[in-house]
Amino acid sequence: MVIVDEPDGATPLDPDELQGLKHPSISTKSQLDHLEQANIQQGLRWLSRRRSREVLSEAFARQLHKKLFGEVWEWAGAFRTTEKNIGIDPRNISVELRQLIDNTTYWIEHNTFEPLELSLRFHHRLVEIHLFPNGNGRHARFMTDELCRRELEIPIVDWSGGHDLQNMNERRMQYITALREADQGNFGLLIDFAGKG
Repeated sequence: MVIVDEPDGATPLDPDELQGLKHPSISTKSQLDHLEQANIQQGLRWLSRRRSREVLSEAFARQLHKKLFGEVWEWAGAFRTTEKNIGIDPRNISVELRQLIDNTTYWIEHNTFEPLELSLRFHHRLVEIHLFPNGNGRHARFMTDELCRRELEIPIVDWSGGHDLQNMNERRMQYITALREADQGNFGLLIDFAGKG
């Protein structure tokens, strides 16, 4: 079984979810990170070749997660069924995602927010809902990138700012702090974070 020491803000996996690892020889976080990164690169190649402009749908959210993590985890693309240290009650995930999609569609159609703020509000709520057992931050960043590219037609956010957001560092601390501030309805730090990439 894999031994995972997650950085602050990461979602620990429960034993049943760890059983979904497709590669039982993996035993360290470093090995798991390497395997996931290779799968993410495959997923990003798929994303770059994708013809559909659709971003705001449950089907795309699930498909993207499966493409990013499906070579590593059996449950990739399936909504979580367990409580986590972050996220809503898993029984409400589909309803809350539908509401986020509807709200975002409305915001776009009615110019409710400037495009960058709109994308960050979408990102924050996607992380807050926490659709999957793991990989939510990475998934939400790629979903937001696609929203920026295909719906809002603005530059994507430089999330990492030259750092690895999977490891604890100053940039990750700024990101987590900005998300936690947005939990309180204050998006200023997240907007500042996005502008400092």
